[in-house]
Amino acid sequence: MESKQSLDIFGEFLVKNLRDKGIGNAETLLSNKSKSPSNLKIQTEIGQFNESQKDLIKKIVIKSMDVAIHDFLFSLQELADFENNIQISVNGKNIVELSDGIHGESYSENGWNAKFSQYGAKE
Repeated sequence: MESKQSLDIFGEFLVKNLRDKGIGNAETLLSNKSKSPSNLKIQTEIGQFNESQKDLIKKIVIKSMDVAIHDFLFSLQELADFENNIQISVNGKNIVELSDGIHGESYSENGWNAKFSQYGAKE
């Protein structure tokens, strides 16, 4: 149970601070709600898209975030299987060693995305 807790602590952190932040930023830009001067040009360009096109962009962002997280976790898994020179510990436990495939922890109806993401488990 303690190992699952450590994995979930890491998963929740990863989902809320990487996946949800990236998707949230895209939503802010797509809905023209950013006040940052550096985002005005891109928001003007996005304003030319219809809602269907904006929905497609959001799906692309979610898919891209999920693939990047998967590939990052897969790389950690490979390192743990061979060199083990990069490790992430939660409560003193190497989270990669606690999982039978850390790159798969985000997925499924009980995965990190479903449990912790405000955007759910969509791929």
